[in-house]
Amino acid sequence: MKKQILFLAALGTLSFSQAQDLPKSQVPSVILNQFNSQYPKATDVEWEMDGKLYNVEFETGWNTEHDVWYNAEGKMVKQKEEIASKELPQAVHKTIETNFQGYSTDDVERITDEGKIFYKMELNSLLKQDWEVVFDANGNILSQIED
Repeated sequence: MKKQILFLAALGTLSFSQAQDLPKSQVPSVILNQFNSQYPKATDVEWEMDGKLYNVEFETGWNTEHDVWYNAEGKMVKQKEEIASKELPQAVHKTIETNFQGYSTDDVERITDEGKIFYKMELNSLLKQDWEVVFDANGNILSQIED
């Protein structure tokens, strides 16, 4: 549980930290090479300096948004990507069916942080409270905040 709380705190820190726009010419070549080999079809690429990490926002396919953070050595330390709800693991679907019956999913993201995968989404209902929920890959609820 303590690790989950630390993860959520780190997730919040990355989400709310002050990032500065960065011209591509100021991104180290080791990071650019890594990015270009991983995402050769990336479009609408925008770089930022986020603390000590290099953050790149881009799209692939038909408006699928991604955020990737690299350290100075070119290692990917975090990735956030939009996914369709049909791409959620069965365990997450089961938890949603059990705990949020009648809710629809929106803004589904797969977050990979230091090799661990999490799923963040909005769960919406016409008659009940809407929620922003984070699940682990096993369908466990890590965070549930009123939306």
